[in-house]
Amino acid sequence: MKSDLPPLPTLVTFEAVARRLSFSQAADELHLTPSAISHQIAKLEKFLGVLLFERSPRGISLSDAGERYLGRVAGALGAIGNATTDVRKGVRNTLYVHASPSFSSLWLMPRLGSFARAHPDISLSLSASPNHSDFALGQVDIDIRYGVPHWPNLVVEPVFDEKILPLASPDLLAKQPIHVPEDLLQRPLIQSTVSVVQWPVWFATRGIVGGPERFAFRFDRAYLALEAAVLSLGIALESAEIAAPHIAAGRLRTVFHPAWALDVRAHFMVYPERHAHRTEVAHFISWLRQHVAASNGK
Repeated sequence: MKSDLPPLPTLVTFEAVARRLSFSQAADELHLTPSAISHQIAKLEKFLGVLLFERSPRGISLSDAGERYLGRVAGALGAIGNATTDVRKGVRNTLYVHASPSFSSLWLMPRLGSFARAHPDISLSLSASPNHSDFALGQVDIDIRYGVPHWPNLVVEPVFDEKILPLASPDLLAKQPIHVPEDLLQRPLIQSTVSVVQWPVWFATRGIVGGPERFAFRFDRAYLALEAAVLSLGIALESAEIAAPHIAAGRLRTVFHPAWALDVRAHFMVYPERHAHRTEVAHFISWLRQHVAASNGK
């Protein structure tokens, strides 16, 4: 049976050339001759049946197929490198977690000390970005994602029920009191552009059609919108669960009664079912569930 895997040396060579866009620089990095580099790339292109690079008198550039292939191969090689480093350094029981930025900084980070105390034998590596991890590349063990769930062939479990409601600093509310929802239309509002709940949706629940003519500020991260609200730059429509540190410290207050909040599920634990059989993953999932239950008073 013909293997779908190309020779590993050709992949290492491809990644080096693609990263540097230079055969000679890749040759120096890999301690090979430029001729050997060219031979490896030709061998890989023949195996794949596509051209990975476009050649011109000015140099080389990735082809469309090369760009797509690099996006998959670089992550896989990185995962192999991380695993190799762990083995060589004697690191055991490693856990790789990825999470959305706002969840990582405002909810997860303040609680990681508890996880470390409960599982001192697990070495946890946390990365944060709005991009979802590709499990096929072996990048992470578990991904905590934000958004509308549509991730087939993966276990998808809501982290918690969230209440989305207007939040403002005490200073802003003292200077610009808000008594009814209509008052918000005359106040500086902050928009979270990637939020699953936008201002017009919340206004509609209060019988107000449409929304503000303009926003004072727009941000693509919840933690930035919340920080702007803390600085009295405007009123944010955000999750009370994610904003909990600011609310507990008195930096933010709910503008109206919590009953006027919108209930959503927007953060999810996502992982391949096979990952749940790993002890480290099972411990993290159990720990996360316990902390969510504790914060909900259950």
